[in-house]
Amino acid sequence: MSLPSFWDHKENSEKVIEEFNLLKSSYQEIISIRKKIEDQIDTLVLLEEEFDSELFDIIFHETEKIEEKVEELKLMFLLSEPYDSKNAVLEIHAGAGGTESCDWVSMLNRMYVRWCEKKNYKVEVLSETLGEEAGYKTISYLIKGPYVYGYLKNEKGVHRLIRISPFDSGNRRHTSFASVEVTPMFEDNIDIEIKESDLRIDVYRSSGKGGQGVNTTDSAVRITHLPTKIVVTCQNERSQIQNKETALKVLKNKLYELELRKKEESLSNIRGTQMENGFGSQIRTYVMHPYSMVKDHRTNLENSNVDKILDGDIDAFIYAMLK
Repeated sequence: MSLPSFWDHKENSEKVIEEFNLLKSSYQEIISIRKKIEDQIDTLVLLEEEFDSELFDIIFHETEKIEEKVEELKLMFLLSEPYDSKNAVLEIHAGAGGTESCDWVSMLNRMYVRWCEKKNYKVEVLSETLGEEAGYKTISYLIKGPYVYGYLKNEKGVHRLIRISPFDSGNRRHTSFASVEVTPMFEDNIDIEIKESDLRIDVYRSSGKGGQGVNTTDSAVRITHLPTKIVVTCQNERSQIQNKETALKVLKNKLYELELRKKEESLSNIRGTQMENGFGSQIRTYVMHPYSMVKDHRTNLENSNVDKILDGDIDAFIYAMLK
């Protein structure tokens, strides 16, 4: 970065600065934790000479906070795959279960958005299709921040919910499914050629809430890549041109990811094996009745506090999969 020619190539400069900021953040975090540990040891030496119960309690609680920070660091250093540091597009699709599944999509959406808030990540909704009675049939958004893809890559798959349905007057237990897809956002200069003849572009009116914020123009864009049948939509901007640009960018990333999968001859390396959005294919089950339990079927990790998990506290599941 100190070379006079550093700013001659802006794209490369920005990439280097991004990498530098990630390394600097990690370094500063380690130095900070190390300093806290050394301070704790010094205080404990003093307590051995003259014990103070109040000071000991402060040390005890501070130690718990340090342990949490060390666990976060361990998690971060497990993110060493080529695309782990990238931003990501997260998509949630309703599966078997009708209205129940649409409501389940909205619950998962809230879970991931709350998780993003705790990580100070920026969330931009790209598109959403509302359910007929409740929730969403599908929703997708771009998440920006350090190591987004690395953290979320193992969330891809089918998520199952078991609960007493709020939509069933008979108070019967229902099972709902939703699938989650996560795609890394690569650099803007990725080498993918898209032919205009391979695209079908549809414009339509954005769905959403009423009032002054409602979009009254046909600005939403849906692009279908005919050779691969990949469909991307964007409706978060009022301008049709901006929505088209964003949708093309997401499509470009999906096609690039597809090429990577072909080259590496392994579906599990980047995107993971696509499974049927229904019974027997879930990666995680959330049970709210007749008992409370969230279980990840890949790691066998369980947690009985379903409300806490659905409020965005999913780091334990993410960490278990990365390990």
